[in-house]
Amino acid sequence: MKGIILAGGSGTRLYPITEGISKQLMPVYDKPMIYYPLATLMLAGIKEILVITTPEDQPAFKKLLKDGHQFGIEISYVVQPSPDGLAQAFLLGEEFIKEDCCAMILGDNIFYGNGFNQLLEDAKKNAEKGYATIFGNQVKDPERFGIMELDGDKVVSVEEKPKQPKSNYAITGLYFYPKGVAEEAKEITPSERGELEITTLNDRYLQKGVLKAELLGEGFTWFDTGTFDSQLDAANMIRSIENNKDKVICCPEQIAYYKSWINKEELQERAVLLNKNSYGKYLQKVVDETK
Repeated sequence: MKGIILAGGSGTRLYPITEGISKQLMPVYDKPMIYYPLATLMLAGIKEILVITTPEDQPAFKKLLKDGHQFGIEISYVVQPSPDGLAQAFLLGEEFIKEDCCAMILGDNIFYGNGFNQLLEDAKKNAEKGYATIFGNQVKDPERFGIMELDGDKVVSVEEKPKQPKSNYAITGLYFYPKGVAEEAKEITPSERGELEITTLNDRYLQKGVLKAELLGEGFTWFDTGTFDSQLDAANMIRSIENNKDKVICCPEQIAYYKSWINKEELQERAVLLNKNSYGKYLQKVVDETK
């Protein structure tokens, strides 16, 4: 399975900050925002990842993430000339995806909670069986999101930012698709907003009877960190968890090490590089615990 991180867009909701830096390169507590979606794809066992960026921001992403070798993965890049909708990611990534299944995550989405690994594994298996999977999270302002209507655990409808939502289950920015998603995306016509909507793509799978939903339950946290307040909320939550548990969450190096994608010496190199802060000291702790 391949993975895509969509990290384009102009980030106008975060101006003036994002006039000078990509939103996905901004810090969320102790790591760049893009580390969180990267960690999600890595938790799903995905080692080949495409990062879609704006033309002007791509050099900064390459400087940060390089080719992914420090995480034991392969990262490649493609430019999004203009933000023409989330489903555009599959057109831009067609050559990268080839004949594989594909997961796509938005570069400003943060997921954390018990049982997440199992949800990712289930979604991955669904894709291999020909099903698409979307992830639902209950929100207080559903009119701001794409919404899934459910009958039990079955998806009945999907709708983009409805004025009268049929449920309060927002469709999060994480999607798993079977083979052929680029061909499906080619069949989408632009919406009234002039965009290739991901909701339209999901509806195509729904109409074929192959759309599944994984619901994020109580105790699970999802952030769309596209506003000042949501970034602060996410940073405060992460700080609290990490301080209380004495750990770093959504840590790509640790995930790679536990999956045997990098060895102890490679993890040690990262720990030494980052040893002037708590992040690097945590990596050293992981090294020391496995001696």
